[in-house]
Amino acid sequence: MFNKIMKRGGRKVPKSDDNDHAAFSSSYRSGHGGSVVSTSNVTVNHTSRSASYGGTQTQSPIAVAAGGAGGSPPQIENLPLFRDVPVPERPSLFVRKLQICSFVFEFSDSLKFAREKETKRQTLLELADFIQSGSTRLSEQAQEELILMIGANIFRCLPPASHENTGSENGDPEEEDPYLDPSWPHLQIVYELLLRYIVSSDTDTKIAKRYIDHSFVVRLLELFDSEDPRERDYLKTILHRIYGKFMVHRPFVRKAINNIFYRFIFETERHNGIAELLEILGSIINGFAVPMKEEHKLFLIRALIPLHKPKSVSLYHQQLSYCITQFVEKDYKLADTVIRGLLKYWPVINCQKEVLFLGELEEVLEATHSSEFHRCVIPLFKQIARCLNSPHFQVAERALFLWNNDHIVSLIAQNRGTVFPIIYCALEKNMRGHWNQAVHGLTSNVRKMFLDMDGELFEECEQQYIEKEARAKDEAEHRQVVWRRLEAAAAAAITSAEDMVLAN
Repeated sequence: MFNKIMKRGGRKVPKSDDNDHAAFSSSYRSGHGGSVVSTSNVTVNHTSRSASYGGTQTQSPIAVAAGGAGGSPPQIENLPLFRDVPVPERPSLFVRKLQICSFVFEFSDSLKFAREKETKRQTLLELADFIQSGSTRLSEQAQEELILMIGANIFRCLPPASHENTGSENGDPEEEDPYLDPSWPHLQIVYELLLRYIVSSDTDTKIAKRYIDHSFVVRLLELFDSEDPRERDYLKTILHRIYGKFMVHRPFVRKAINNIFYRFIFETERHNGIAELLEILGSIINGFAVPMKEEHKLFLIRALIPLHKPKSVSLYHQQLSYCITQFVEKDYKLADTVIRGLLKYWPVINCQKEVLFLGELEEVLEATHSSEFHRCVIPLFKQIARCLNSPHFQVAERALFLWNNDHIVSLIAQNRGTVFPIIYCALEKNMRGHWNQAVHGLTSNVRKMFLDMDGELFEECEQQYIEKEARAKDEAEHRQVVWRRLEAAAAAAITSAEDMVLAN
């Protein structure tokens, strides 16, 4: 309850480069001195309004409280519906309604200006239907006004995360209740309007890209840190559509997502939208041409593989695993790089994370060719052997499930001369001492599989294991003898010293 109250008490400025922030924040400002405001079926008469991103502005509509001086309700003026005016007049009416919707209300008090908020919501719905119908082709001015209105509504300060208010860094993100933005009844329609504008066949890409530019994309990406999952879902769909429609933005979008990952991995380890960004990337990676460009391989090595490092990997692991597997399926030569990367970030004490890694490892091995498997087989199965002997039964069980995969079994069979000696010791330890009966049974099945695969090699490994155990026993006994001698020598030295003291 305390966290929910605190979330509504403050605001945080979205993270971005200073230049991008300055360039775009100036795009959604306009003066409001002496304005007449209306919502939905009402109109706003602005004394000044920015004509372009770089125009001179005096005040941001985002910062203006709803209503006039002293918190009085805004002056409103009825506007007709689109269906009630002639077709030639609809474009100008469309612009006037957009200017109304650029006015942003404060939702901390749901009862304040309730009528005006509802009329704005109805106007937004009407605008969305108007774009969806495609009855009138939008002029360049209308498209500019549309993007200005959308920016005024969605580009805002996000509420602070719970750990920023409480000072706690140890909270589990999975256990935190998601924050639901009270302004969502308006935001949802604005996002829907933007989506319909982007996907509309009537939208001219050459004109649209003047307003949906790099600065717009950067500010859109900043919103992925929103704690509201509904907003992130819309952002995911919209960014994916922008990537598909505006080819000129594709390298920039990938680079911007890269930068978010770098900041998350190496600085904050806090971001709410990593799963959604990875979901977009999964679709992007799926469309990469073969052979892949070097920049895409560097993205895998420098961004995707290090994403296994943060503690919160479980929140986005499914999407990350899909992206990683896509790379290996596109280029089988990347399998060795991916497997060694997984081993580099393999968890030491987090058993649930180990289970996730083993699942991802199975998917990667499913797409791995024998030539690449041979290159990493030794470090790989040393780690698998450690997992087999894990006292946590889920880790040991998940490692043993690898032998249920026919492709992995075939890879092991081709490299059994290397795999058997590494795995045999782990299997014998489980057979002799693991506490969990399910793990004991699965180990017995894998052991029998090895015996059936190559009985001669199995017996050789068994003999080596017996000899190794005997040597270990002899070494332990030798250490005990040495320690007893040292203890006796130390006791004799102490006795001699005491005798000398007494003699003196």
